[in-house]
Amino acid sequence: MRLRGVKRQKTQLELAFAPVGRGESSVCGTEGTETPRASQVCQGPASTELLMEAVCDPGNLKRALRRVCQNQGSPGVDGMTVETLAVYLGDHWSEIRSQLLEGSYKPRRVKRVEIPKPGGGRRKLGIPTVLDRLVQQAILQVLQKQWDPTFSEHSYGFRPRRDAHQAVSRAQEIVAEGHGWVVDIDLEQFFDRVNHDRLMARVAERVTDKRLLKLIRAFLNAGILEDGLVTPTEEGTPQGSPLSPLLSNLVLDELDRELERRDLPFVRYADDCNIYVGSERAGQRVMKSVSDFITRKLRLKVNAAKSAVARPSSRKFLGFSLSEGPQPKRLIAKQSLKRFRHRVVELTGRNRGISLKQMIGELSEYLAGWINYFGFCERRTDLRDLDGWIRRRLRCVTWKQWQTGRNRYRELRRRGVNSEHAKRTAGSSRGPWHLSRTKALSQALPNRHLRYLGLLTLETWPNA
Repeated sequence: MRLRGVKRQKTQLELAFAPVGRGESSVCGTEGTETPRASQVCQGPASTELLMEAVCDPGNLKRALRRVCQNQGSPGVDGMTVETLAVYLGDHWSEIRSQLLEGSYKPRRVKRVEIPKPGGGRRKLGIPTVLDRLVQQAILQVLQKQWDPTFSEHSYGFRPRRDAHQAVSRAQEIVAEGHGWVVDIDLEQFFDRVNHDRLMARVAERVTDKRLLKLIRAFLNAGILEDGLVTPTEEGTPQGSPLSPLLSNLVLDELDRELERRDLPFVRYADDCNIYVGSERAGQRVMKSVSDFITRKLRLKVNAAKSAVARPSSRKFLGFSLSEGPQPKRLIAKQSLKRFRHRVVELTGRNRGISLKQMIGELSEYLAGWINYFGFCERRTDLRDLDGWIRRRLRCVTWKQWQTGRNRYRELRRRGVNSEHAKRTAGSSRGPWHLSRTKALSQALPNRHLRYLGLLTLETWPNA
């Protein structure tokens, strides 16, 4: 039944996204669904006058739908899920397409939710409806292809074929060139403070299709629904919206160009911007002048409490810090290690009421994602120390689960510990953390047994 349902949805989508006439992205349709602007002589899908036709191109829409389905995500204010989107499009796409081409499409309000930040506090996310996410993704795919090649080479966030590891590597190269001080600028609530008028002026410099300009403005002004109350949005681009990363890069491209004009070596990843200089005094001058530019020209606010001029070894950039010396190494930042340990403690809590095997399964799932990112570090002793600490945590938890001295003695003997060691350890008044590193527990729960239960080893993980 499920297979037939999937096939039916696929058929509906093929019909919904079928080209009109010879395809609106190559030759303009003449069925009356396009506006007079769209019925003019076509200049190709790359033309900024006919970008909406490129957005509505069947191939572009299918790619957008695949991406939205891959990203999953929660329903918006209308309650529609990703799973039901395909069926809805099969029934309503013709009408939606007409609204887009006529410039009459109206986005729904954005649902506001809050999630905890890794470093503490709460981050506000905006969840558009799945239909609005589809439309924004389709717009993103068209605009990003045109805009991305024009962005600065020093910008790494939310860009094709660029990632955080490349940004950290570039920062490492700059420090190795002799720039031993970093001007670490933190933008306060950047995504919530973007000025709509300035942003739309920047968009209008690149887009002349008035339908698309109107639609982007409508997405920005859609409003927020939070706790049953509707709030108008007069500034900001909601985090969680597919278009927000591209628009944020457009806003901050102005900062990139200013730093390039000043010939300052820098690396930017989204709103994390690190500028590198040769001395603390130069750093203080740069901090003041760049902060003034951001406040006056971009109308954004620099978080003075989180911004600083310091050595790269004492600052965190995308979870990493850099050691001092002529050949700096990538290190896992202290804050990142602290968050990691906190999460492992949560996953290995003694009161969770689950078996050791189940606990290791959940823990290893987290470790796999963590090491795929932080395995990029170059100080392997950090990973080795974490491996040893995690194994001690698991032995400690197991010791607590065994509860009584009699049961602990029995479990140690069953696992091959001789009677004298088992008796001494089971009757010890020492705490579980101390006993977790004793010979008896190491023999009862050896490393190979923990690996057999599925525990990942950070130091020897393939991507580490």
